[in-house]
Amino acid sequence: MNLNANIPVIIREDDYQLLKPYFTKTDGSSGDMSLSAELGRAVVVKKHAFPPHVIRINSRVQIVDEENGAAREVCLVLPQHANIRENKISILSPIGAALIGFSKSETVQWQVPAGLKKFRIAEVHNEKD
Repeated sequence: MNLNANIPVIIREDDYQLLKPYFTKTDGSSGDMSLSAELGRAVVVKKHAFPPHVIRINSRVQIVDEENGAAREVCLVLPQHANIRENKISILSPIGAALIGFSKSETVQWQVPAGLKKFRIAEVHNEKD
């Protein structure tokens, strides 16, 4: 079950176009926690209307594990730019799909092999463009 489903996902129009090749609106169910499920329910906005603290492609994000308080900084990238040594995580990874479109101070959850993980988004840094 997708416990993030009641929180709106905001996607910038140019990011949505970049991500379209990676998903189809027909795969996954309403309880799915995939990129397809997240983008299928997204509110797509123009660049000028995009809030500054919402996670998008190339955002640097600090997340805090709600269970143990451990903080981690990651950068959300397209699959071909992912590099775990540089903390660049793919939008297709479970955490990447869970983070896209959420804002600073929100809490997101996603399924991992060890169970459901819950993180608070502590900081979001987007390049000005």
